[in-house]
Amino acid sequence: MRLFTLKRPETLCSSVVQIFMCSLCSKQLSVTQDLQSFQNKNFDRGASKLKELLWMIVSRLFFSHSLALWNGSKIWWLKIFGAKVGKGVVIKPSVQIKFPWKLEVGNHVWIGEKAWIDNLAQVTIANNVCISQEAYLLTGNHNYKKASFDLITKPIVLKEGCWVGARSVVCPGVIVKAGAVLTVGSIATHDLEVNGIYQGNPAVKVKERTIE
Repeated sequence: MRLFTLKRPETLCSSVVQIFMCSLCSKQLSVTQDLQSFQNKNFDRGASKLKELLWMIVSRLFFSHSLALWNGSKIWWLKIFGAKVGKGVVIKPSVQIKFPWKLEVGNHVWIGEKAWIDNLAQVTIANNVCISQEAYLLTGNHNYKKASFDLITKPIVLKEGCWVGARSVVCPGVIVKAGAVLTVGSIATHDLEVNGIYQGNPAVKVKERTIE
């Protein structure tokens, strides 16, 4: 007498695949985010919508172009819109600055072509800092643990004499300490120590900087 009947191999395989796919779909559905529920009502933009609009126009006219002109007027406009800017600052063409009223720049700072200061939160740049071409200062992120994908903002501080290399990224909340170097294409996810040279993604210290 038979107690059970074995299924044909191809039928058994099909059943196993179906069970696996259902399990996988269930897991995917359980972790999906709901962007419709996103809201950032607690985010302080720091200025009125009119001021933002005016800044967008000024930024397009004086900052976004590729001509190496009007450095002095760029500094003037930044100050008009609430930025604190020191002397000897050089801003190259096609630089993007989100909110100038959340920006403080020291003396003799260089900001290279196509650098992007995405300062939803305060960005503070000390004296003699070099920000190279296409570097990205990122102050905003999202909480991936919540379905509502909540906005998170944290300030960035670049201390005296540090160097943010070309196409590198400084993430929210990071402090690049005095004399530190973030090399080309690297991503700083945590504070960079004094005179450290950092490389990679995430950036790790590879050696000490010595200045003659």
